Amino acid sequence: MKPLHLFAVAVQFLTRIPVRSATPPSPQDQGHALLFYPAVGAVLGAALAGMGALTSWLGVPSALSGALILCFWVALTGALHLDGLADSVDAFAGGRGNRQRTLELMKDPHCGTFAVVTLVLLLMIKASALITLDARLVPGFLLLPPLLGRIAVPWLFMTTPYVRSAGLGRSLADHLPRKPLWFICITSLLCIIVGFGRTGLASTLIACLIAWLWRLKLLEHLQGTTGDTAGALVELVETATVVTIALVAHN
Repeated sequence: MKPLHLFAVAVQFLTRIPVRSATPPSPQDQGHALLFYPAVGAVLGAALAGMGALTSWLGVPSALSGALILCFWVALTGALHLDGLADSVDAFAGGRGNRQRTLELMKDPHCGTFAVVTLVLLLMIKASALITLDARLVPGFLLLPPLLGRIAVPWLFMTTPYVRSAGLGRSLADHLPRKPLWFICITSLLCIIVGFGRTGLASTLIACLIAWLWRLKLLEHLQGTTGDTAGALVELVETATVVTIALVAHN
């Protein structure tokens, strides 16, 4: 398999960046593309850092800069992971502990009250953290939230059963290259800690904690994961990470 093709598959799935692969991805391609999820996270983070640097160069005030970076952030991914979070919240709230009912509700395309409130609060927290951090001054830190979020997804699929019998997530779970994927995830985390010092260490620890707690919840209520809950994990890790960075860098 060609690395560039797998990278293009990962970019196509995780972002709205207009990249085309030479051939349609097979289920095996989808699984092996997990190897490049951290790289896609780094690309997204670099794009956010570039946006922060641009707003600094243009003299945009901190509050407006944070709002613009957040809008750019959502646009890059097409709100893909926000949709997963919304579906997960509605399903857990409506399922009331019933596994089958929860899985059925995740397929419902409608957005309920719980989902709307969750999305509003999460985006508000992200925006506030970006303003507190003042990404115009430290744009490099914006590399971390998307990167850690895309490390979390392969980890989730490697450690948690996939509960649906079909779908894209099934392809990921069935064809993921376990050993090289572990190596890439661990190496990426070590690079974050070494490269970003105490901010990198704090962000990594918080990201790992959030991922672990979310996995426990999934095992308790679903006995595994789905594509929607994987997307929700990205948003939870990103939000926790950007808040951590804002608090550590601010002090």
